[in-house]
Amino acid sequence: MRILICTGVYPPDIGGPAKYAKNLAEEFSRRGHEVRVLAYRFEKKIPAGIRHCFYFLRVLFNLPASDYLIALDMFSTGFPAVLAGGIFGKKTVLRVGGDFLWETYMESTGNLIGIKDFYAKHPPFPLKFKIIALLQKFTLQNASALAFNSRWQKNFFEEIYRLNQKENRVVENFYPEKTGGAEAKRKNFLFAGRKTKFKNLKLLHGVFEELKAEGSGAELEIIDNLSAEELREKIKNSYALATVSVSDFAPNFIIEGLGADKPFILTKECGLAEKLEGLGVFVDPFDKKSVKEAVLFLMDENNYNERRERIARFGFTHSWRDIADEFLSVYKKV
Repeated sequence: MRILICTGVYPPDIGGPAKYAKNLAEEFSRRGHEVRVLAYRFEKKIPAGIRHCFYFLRVLFNLPASDYLIALDMFSTGFPAVLAGGIFGKKTVLRVGGDFLWETYMESTGNLIGIKDFYAKHPPFPLKFKIIALLQKFTLQNASALAFNSRWQKNFFEEIYRLNQKENRVVENFYPEKTGGAEAKRKNFLFAGRKTKFKNLKLLHGVFEELKAEGSGAELEIIDNLSAEELREKIKNSYALATVSVSDFAPNFIIEGLGADKPFILTKECGLAEKLEGLGVFVDPFDKKSVKEAVLFLMDENNYNERRERIARFGFTHSWRDIADEFLSVYKKV
């Protein structure tokens, strides 16, 4: 089969979608499929709208030699790929990793709001967000199928956008095999990822400033722009992980930490909450006290060791082979 993977980023770019595109393409190639990855190039330097038009033309150019399109984000590549695939009758599967409308709204306005409240209570949109909302709705409703990374996310989007459940699947993120972690030399809680507003880093900073003033010994370490190997090493040597986003879907950073048996603090508004119940400490991302208590809980040696032992017994893995199998299964059913 001839497979076209549409992605905004690809190595040497860093980030979850870049890693996803590379590993999925390599797995398809190992099976003898002809795979091309269509990543943003000059589009990164031109304004939104114009870059979507250019990328749409690039997708069109590649369509005659493609049987199956996989788009790895909702808006940057998803909209052009779904539009092109629909026009020319190509099967196009959209991987829904986040919510571009919700994230863009918070980044532009600074108004931190959980994703459920956003759709239930948001004020009237300016024109910019009305256009994004229409394009996002079109993309979700016109893809051949949607691949969500958790059932929580799938159920939420199906309800909000009135999607056809028969055309949607859950394709979980990559879960590594156990590699084990090193004993931490200090009580550093690690956050890794984009420093966007929905990640709620201001609240996290505030919690650790209070703990520092109280002499607790807890430290916050925030990192971004690391390669996959560098991030893996950072996680391995950390004390614990922390992500208190106002909402999140399936943060790869936390999943990566499971392979190193690292305890974690995670927002309860998350697609991983059900699967990882009892392993980490889940918090209300709008309640500073809740986050502080979670840090102090893991600072206790008995609590820390008990959570680490639970994570060590968590044996679920989800390989790139599994993920490729699931995308091929989706192709056969749509």
